[in-house]
Amino acid sequence: MRTLKDFFAAEAAYVTAGGPGKADFSGMAAHLHPDVVMYQAGSLPYGGEWTGPAGIESFMAAMSEEWTSLEFLEQRFAADGPTVAVYNRGMLRARATGRALKTSVMQWFTLENGLIREMRPFYLDTAAVLDALGHRLHASGRAAQDRRSDI
Repeated sequence: MRTLKDFFAAEAAYVTAGGPGKADFSGMAAHLHPDVVMYQAGSLPYGGEWTGPAGIESFMAAMSEEWTSLEFLEQRFAADGPTVAVYNRGMLRARATGRALKTSVMQWFTLENGLIREMRPFYLDTAAVLDALGHRLHASGRAAQDRRSDI
């Protein structure tokens, strides 16, 4: 569990510091397996499959473009061998809209040799995430910047 707790602390610090050029990714990288892969919901602006530590760093850059802060309010961990389920309740603030979002994410991790090998986050409400970011969902299932004047 220490690996994941340290990783989450480094993730929150990275986003809150402002992402690439302002934050140090090494705190997260230290906990990643060389063949790490993360599967993000395709409907999110940073959705898709991210591979290797460089891919996770690219994901963090994309996420930091969208959010100015990330605070974990509650975390619960359940492990079965190398598999760990993590409940995260947190608060994020959107860069484009300034809106705060309090939400939950369940994450499925696989660890190998004490490092994160796989990450699969499952969001409570991706529509709320998109709304906070000022995006809307296209019929294609992908996020798009919301250009409406009423937001």
